[in-house]
Amino acid sequence: MRNEYEPDLITLVDDENKEHTFEIIDSIEKDDHVYYALLPVYDEAEQQLEAEGEYYIFQTVEEDGEELLTEVEDEALCDELAEIFESRFEELFDEE
Repeated sequence: MRNEYEPDLITLVDDENKEHTFEIIDSIEKDDHVYYALLPVYDEAEQQLEAEGEYYIFQTVEEDGEELLTEVEDEALCDELAEIFESRFEELFDEE
């Protein structure tokens, strides 16, 4: 039997060349950028439980002709995007 739900995973490399895996839980387009809500994926179930649904907001940027993801550092923009994402999460979970 095939699992119909498979998470959309992405691996990002930080400034110290350490890999981090995230699940893409949502994306939105705003002001010519694409923003992603990324949920960290941990190797151990206990770490996953301790994270308590904490997610990060990343945006696409183009650098040297290559599209990269970078964490949103503008606090006001991050708050605005978090509000949008969280209202979308509420709609999604209300439907289910």
